[in-house]
Amino acid sequence: MPDYTPSPTGAGTSDLESASDPDAVLFLPPAAVTPTPSTRSSDLVASTSSSGPFPVQPTPTGINTLSAPRPQVMVYYPDWAAAAFPPEKIDFNRIDWIDFAFAIPDAKLNLGWDGSDDAPKLLDRLVTAAHARGKKVKLSIGGWTGSKYFSTAVATPANRQKFSQNILGIYKQYHLDGVDIDWEYPGQEGNKGNRVSSSDTANFLSFLQTLRAILPPDAKITAATMTVPFADSNGSPRGDVSAFGKVLDWILIMNYDTWGSSNPPGPNAPLNDGCHNSTQPHANAAAAVDTWTKAGFPASRIVLGVPSYAYISRSTATSLRTRTFLDRRAGLHLSGAATDDIEAITEALPDLGLFNTDSYENGAVLVTNEDGGTDNGQVQFRELLRQGALKYIPDSDASDMDYNRRGPLLYAGKTINNYFTGDHGFTRYWDQCSGTPFLRSEAARQVISYDDPQSLEIKATFARQAGLLGVNMFDVHGDTDHWDLIDGLRRGLGLS
Repeated sequence: MPDYTPSPTGAGTSDLESASDPDAVLFLPPAAVTPTPSTRSSDLVASTSSSGPFPVQPTPTGINTLSAPRPQVMVYYPDWAAAAFPPEKIDFNRIDWIDFAFAIPDAKLNLGWDGSDDAPKLLDRLVTAAHARGKKVKLSIGGWTGSKYFSTAVATPANRQKFSQNILGIYKQYHLDGVDIDWEYPGQEGNKGNRVSSSDTANFLSFLQTLRAILPPDAKITAATMTVPFADSNGSPRGDVSAFGKVLDWILIMNYDTWGSSNPPGPNAPLNDGCHNSTQPHANAAAAVDTWTKAGFPASRIVLGVPSYAYISRSTATSLRTRTFLDRRAGLHLSGAATDDIEAITEALPDLGLFNTDSYENGAVLVTNEDGGTDNGQVQFRELLRQGALKYIPDSDASDMDYNRRGPLLYAGKTINNYFTGDHGFTRYWDQCSGTPFLRSEAARQVISYDDPQSLEIKATFARQAGLLGVNMFDVHGDTDHWDLIDGLRRGLGLS
């Protein structure tokens, strides 16, 4: 990995470049200016909303509020990461909860492991290391390839009881603090070959009630979910999920894998549908929170999932999929008491199209995915640095860079700096419509949709303003040795 200086972990607004700097890139309310695709961001006049911060969503009647002294930082630790990233390498000072992935239910409702014979010893090491530092560990059960038998496991009272008892056994054996049910997905097939039933969601609720009664009172039970609520018997998102809030301590909204690898490429983890032209308008962080809370799940029990990984697409596209410029006002079109406050945050994202944050190249590289391919697949943020597609912007250089290279953004009244830029033929762009960056190399014919410290700080700021419990990154080994991604999340949550 190239040598670089870590991003500042304690940078508050006062430590960042002033929003009055004429070179700063500012997101402004559309009421102040109606930009065109060719508008230079540095030509805009600073203006901020005065409507106030995003209020905490009211807790629906009958749902207990989860008490948290501050926003929580969570990560997944996958068993396949052990060789390159042993659990002792985790900086527990930065993290509150770790989800160990994955235990997998089999046809007999027993729990095995996700292809790793070393998983039991690895989980022991993780729990030991975390508990020594006062941090908590949950076991994540299921996952994309591990959800085949969930429908069977929850289908009958006898199965629910047996499955719950098996979970209790592994909970006690490894001295866990909770379990995460990652069923992908109730009422929908998900991965090919998964068992599925129209009664899945109703049975899932009954299972969680059984599990809640069997596990110790202080054990946390969580669920990883789609950006829309669990499917009802007709396959549509359920309109009332308040009963789940009585048995789940929180849900993790998996706001990633929206597009994957494709040509034309699309964003991996959109913040919002800022240009109102996405073919997946509900698959973004802002819409997900709105949908779940309207269905009766309190914001204070929602954790926003964010990715450490990117998607490679073999493409020469100059913009992301379904992101054609539209001359419309930014912000979400929502209903309810919180409408104005939500828009006060997202209206800081006008339709500026794309702006280039790196306009030079030093020889081309071809980025490879985790399996060695170059046409598609996932690649971790740390790998984008190691392979040379990204590089750190030293503070000594940042002061001399124009707005294209530096790319600071104004979000929710806060200046959020960019610390990384494209290299070796890759140019970094910011997609205004999804609130995420992407890399493009004409020479390599690759487009890489990803998140970086800047976009993650924006997402965490959104989570904090929306009154969410916190954020959870999948997964911990994708971050740099300097914890740039986690530190971006911590800044957004107001923790550093």
